Amino acid sequence: MQFYSPTDGNLDLGQLMNVLAKYVTEQPDAEYKLIIGTDSQTTAQSTHFVTALVAHRVGKGGRYFVRHQHHPPISSLRQKLMYETALSLETITTIQAELLHHNLLANYELEVHVDAGSRGATRDMIRELVGMVMASGFAAKVKPDAYAASKVADRFTK
Repeated sequence: MQFYSPTDGNLDLGQLMNVLAKYVTEQPDAEYKLIIGTDSQTTAQSTHFVTALVAHRVGKGGRYFVRHQHHPPISSLRQKLMYETALSLETITTIQAELLHHNLLANYELEVHVDAGSRGATRDMIRELVGMVMASGFAAKVKPDAYAASKVADRFTK
């Protein structure tokens, strides 16, 4: 699993864990959240998925990392949102295991941001998507509170 950080460049999973560990040691008494969200953009050639990982030092800013994936074009909004949520869950599950392995899990509250909101075409899917996330054991947020998906990941889909 590869991530890109504007600060650190390309990172594999081990390097990402080192960056997250260093981030926590800078202010060990702060409260931290690790937030995952995915957004996508479809063109005639492919669907570009971007998963954002946001390390949020609550009340004091944060760092973000992105993962890019390209797939054949997906035109169905339902299929695209389900896949976005599945990618977020795959990523957070992998990250959770790595945090546990590196004794960092206790430092971070984990959260998944779903790119669906109460307005627009995605409103009918909120219950299903949030249910997927909660059934996997994670807290879920939707728009307008789902900034990891709707703001951070969205920036990198264009």
